[in-house]
Amino acid sequence: MRTDSDLSIPEPMNVERFRELGFGLFLHWGHAATRGWEMSWQMTGGVAGQHPRREAVGCDEYFANAATFNPTRFDAQGWAAAAREAGARYAVLTAKHHDGFALFDTALSDYSSVRWTDFGRDVVREYLDAFRAEGLRVGLYFSMVDWHHPDYPRYTDNTVEKPYVVGRYPRSTPQAWERFRTFMLGQLRELLSNYGQIDILWLDGEFEHTPDEWNFGEVRQFIRALQPACLVNDRCVGYGDFVTPEQQVPENPPEGAWETCLTMNDSWGWVPEDRAWKSPAVLLRELIDCVSSGGNLLLNVGPRGDGTFPAEAVERLSIVGTWMRDHAESVRGVRPGLTPWQFRLPSTRRTTRDGERIYLFLTMRAEDSLLLRNLPVRRVRAVTVLATGEALGWSGVPSLPEVHRGATDPLGDVVITLPPSLGNPLCPVLAVDISHTRAQSAGAGTDRGDDSDSAAVSGLGARPAQP
Repeated sequence: MRTDSDLSIPEPMNVERFRELGFGLFLHWGHAATRGWEMSWQMTGGVAGQHPRREAVGCDEYFANAATFNPTRFDAQGWAAAAREAGARYAVLTAKHHDGFALFDTALSDYSSVRWTDFGRDVVREYLDAFRAEGLRVGLYFSMVDWHHPDYPRYTDNTVEKPYVVGRYPRSTPQAWERFRTFMLGQLRELLSNYGQIDILWLDGEFEHTPDEWNFGEVRQFIRALQPACLVNDRCVGYGDFVTPEQQVPENPPEGAWETCLTMNDSWGWVPEDRAWKSPAVLLRELIDCVSSGGNLLLNVGPRGDGTFPAEAVERLSIVGTWMRDHAESVRGVRPGLTPWQFRLPSTRRTTRDGERIYLFLTMRAEDSLLLRNLPVRRVRAVTVLATGEALGWSGVPSLPEVHRGATDPLGDVVITLPPSLGNPLCPVLAVDISHTRAQSAGAGTDRGDDSDSAAVSGLGARPAQP
C-alpha cells in the first residue's frame, strides 16, 4: 500500500541514486504491436546473424500500419501500478523507436500517436504522469535514427538490406544530414522541455553513422543544458553516465554505473508467435546476478496492440513482485557482497546503523549448511531468513593465521545450519548481521572451548531491527 512519502517528488537524479534503484521496467511499444510485429526490425527481417530471424515486411506496409494504432485499453495508471507491485523503482518508455513513430505530441512531424492516428493521445505524457504518481523514476528511450524521415533518408525495400547488416544503411547528402540532425535535436528539445523532470534519457541508434557525424559531445551538452540532472546512457558514445549491456549479464561487470536490459522472451515488442518466455526463476536470477555484480536490471515488457500487458508478462511480474515484497532490501541500495571464494553463490551487502548486513541468495539449494569465508567471526550478530525473520544456527571458527598472530578481531569461517524449508522456493535469502565492534555483538555468539580471542563462536539470534 502506498504511503504519502511514496508519492513525494524524488530528489534530482544522479549516478549514485541510479545505482541504488536495482530493478526497472523497459516498455517497448509502438504501432507494430497492432500487427504483432517486432518494433522496427520487422521491416528489415531482423539482423543478419542475430537470433531470432524475422519475416521481413515491406517498408511501405510497415510505415502505413501506424494509422491503425488505436489502443483503446491503454491505461497508463494500470501500467504504473503493475510496475510498482512488481518491485520496480524506475521505468523507461520508447518515446520513439528507429521506425520514427513518436508516442508524444511533436510539432516537428505528423508521424505520431497524436496526429497520425484516430487514437490521438500523447502516450508519453500519460506514462510520465502515471509513473511519477506511483513514486517511480521515469526515463524515455529515444532513437536518434529515424527510418521514416525523408532527410535520414527514409528506408525503402530498395535501399536497405534484408536481413539488416550492421554498418550498411542508406545515406543522405551532407545538407540533408544537417537538416535531419536539427530535426532530431528539436525532438529531444520537445521531450526535455515540455514534460517536466526526466530522470533518464536512454538513447539508441548510435550504430548508424559515425561519432563525428553525430557529434555526441554536442548532443550531451545539449541535453545537459535543458535538464542538468538527466542521466544519459553510453549510446551517447563517450559521454554516457551508465553502461547498457544488452540481453546478458556481463562476465566482467563494467566499471561505474550500469544496467542490463533484458527481454522476457526473444522480442522487445509484442510478438505473439514468440513463445520463448523465460521462467520467473530465470528472470529473478538475472536480477540477482545484476545487483550482486553492482548493476541494475531493466526488464522489458512489450505491451499488446490494445494497450494491455501480455498475460505471460503479467504472470511473471506478479511472481517477481511477490518475491520482492519480502526481499526488496536485498536488491535495492546495495553493493556487491562477498567474493566467490568467500561464498559460492550471489550476495549483496549494505551498511547499517551499527554495522553491516550481508544478503545471501540461495539460488541453488545446499544440503544442510552454508560456508562463508573470511568474515569477522566474533562480530557476527545474527543469521536470519530475510522473508520470515527465522533465526538460524551458525558457528564461527577463526582461521589459523589469525590465531597464530593473536588477532583480537579474527577473520575465519562461518558455517550456517540450514533447516529443511527456507520459505520462498523461488530464491530464499539469508541475512547475516555483523557489528562494527565486538562489544556490539555480545550475546549473539557463544564461546566453545576457552576464553581466548581465538576460540570458536556459535549463535542463534533473534532478527535484528531493519537497516
